[in-house]
Amino acid sequence: MGQLRKSITAAAVAGLFFGGAGVAAADSWRELEMRSAGVFFQGDYKWERKFVHRGGFHVVGNLKDTDAGDGHNVYLRAKVEAYDWTRVKGVQKKTVHVDHVFFDGAMLETNQAKIQSCRDRGSLRPDNCSKLREFLR
Repeated sequence: MGQLRKSITAAAVAGLFFGGAGVAAADSWRELEMRSAGVFFQGDYKWERKFVHRGGFHVVGNLKDTDAGDGHNVYLRAKVEAYDWTRVKGVQKKTVHVDHVFFDGAMLETNQAKIQSCRDRGSLRPDNCSKLREFLR
């Protein structure tokens, strides 16, 4: 009986250890780069844990206007779950530091995010954006 109890305890401790390691890896920062004509974003992203920053998709990095002479602004746009697109605006001719968490306010954890970096070309011409990146938790 004592040997069985030790085996069960050892298995439970191993499960908690390896389960915790998986959570730590899921919460770690990963590199993110997106570029298109006139815009470049370089940074990192991670999924926040439940109850931390609303369990959202956290993006940190630099958004750069790479064509200072075109007169156009740049922005990041992101969409989580079934919500509308959200914009984080950049500044013409400059690099802006971005630290933003995109989240679904109705959930404890956001499970899906889409993101792009774009150049705002005004209302008469369509914006040009990087390839749409989609992330699933």
